[in-house]
Amino acid sequence: MNDVAPPRYQTLAHELRQAMGDGRLPPGERLPSVREAAKSRGLSINTVLAAYRQLESHGLIEARPQSGYFVRSRLATPPAPNFGSEPAPAQAAETQVLSRIATVIAAQSSPDNIDLSLACPKGGDFYPGERLSRLVSELARKRPGLLTDYSLPPGSLLLRREICRHAQELAMALAPDDILLINGCMEGLQLGLRAVTRPGDTIAVESPTYFNLIPLAERLGLKTIEVPTHPDTGMSLDALEMLLSEKRVQAIVAMPNVHNPLGTSMPVEAKRRLANLAHEYRVPVIEDALYAELQYATPLQPAVKAFDRDGWVIVCASYTKTLAPGFRIGWMEGGRFKRELAELKFCSSVSQPALLCEALGVFLENGGYAQHLRRLRRAYAGQIDRLRGLIDTAFPAGTHATLPTGGFLVWVQLPEGCDTNRLFDDAQARRISITPGTLFSPSGRFGRYVRLSGCYPFSERHVHALMTLGELAAQQL
Repeated sequence: MNDVAPPRYQTLAHELRQAMGDGRLPPGERLPSVREAAKSRGLSINTVLAAYRQLESHGLIEARPQSGYFVRSRLATPPAPNFGSEPAPAQAAETQVLSRIATVIAAQSSPDNIDLSLACPKGGDFYPGERLSRLVSELARKRPGLLTDYSLPPGSLLLRREICRHAQELAMALAPDDILLINGCMEGLQLGLRAVTRPGDTIAVESPTYFNLIPLAERLGLKTIEVPTHPDTGMSLDALEMLLSEKRVQAIVAMPNVHNPLGTSMPVEAKRRLANLAHEYRVPVIEDALYAELQYATPLQPAVKAFDRDGWVIVCASYTKTLAPGFRIGWMEGGRFKRELAELKFCSSVSQPALLCEALGVFLENGGYAQHLRRLRRAYAGQIDRLRGLIDTAFPAGTHATLPTGGFLVWVQLPEGCDTNRLFDDAQARRISITPGTLFSPSGRFGRYVRLSGCYPFSERHVHALMTLGELAAQQL
């Protein structure tokens, strides 16, 4: 009796499954397109599609819109942080945390190091540098007054109009007269905190949180209370409401869309609830929307500001991660604190450069920004797939990593027995720089965590550094 040959699509699916098992198709790797695979193997398009769909149904590959099929990573996401039943008391940042932040920043600025964590995209692939350069040159030639006249607030009307137009993508209805141009998001956070708090006040921050917020709060004489923050659900609003009801905080700082370092976003209903809590308890929320436009899925999920009823949400954003870090141009909308913010801005840095603001406004107006963002989102989604695949391959068993919904950052939890502060020191000896998890907590939590970044081209040197980092982590076990 003759054996019946299996259908061709099953044979192809089996071959691909074997290639995944032996490492020839590592996690995060893009499969050939359906047409490419059909042509190279002499198969029909329907046969290849059937094979890919079978692998997809078994959870081995996933389809990304307009990008193709990718090998799925086996990395599990980190568990929710366990802070106990109640938030910790207000406190100043630990001295060790502040010292470690300074050490890490110094390492990141060294040209001899290869940095695996810095959230600063590098290379022409991520910025439209040439187009912006031409715009600046053309404007300087045609309108020399942009260079010779003083730039006074409120600054470029064109840019402020375009900011409001693009903010509609995040469901925010803003007016140009309410937009304050600022020197990147860090100035926005600083102005916001100075406007709504006084030395000795307490602010609620996510835990983990953006690490540069910790020394900023310390310099302003503020105490912090860490609110547990989960990749899937965001800041614990039950814990936050307890703090608000007990009048323990004077302001809230949050990054609800594409969180740094988690890379994930708060659900829409939770954002609505956060805005309602600010209104109910009359406590301002400072919303950091730096990465909000880098969400992978469209339409974009709304900002918390979209649900603001009477000006208790201050939102700030910047073009440093999407267009031109050298311009240092951002914006904020201050709600009921608009006047205080404008006065503080004038006292600190007056205004932004007129030439650069106008060039940015022209770029946003002519449609280049929307096209650039579409390409950037696809690129970063692919970068994150590749990075998670490399983590899965290089790091010890038991490693977890978030599954970002936007941007280029991954929050990695190493197995029990690992210490990422020690890992930083060991990696530094190999001229590799990372950002340990303890930097993202005023009290130094997250000793087994590390933030890794996918905003660099994956050169052979970069991949080798990631593999070395995984080996150093395994040695701790």
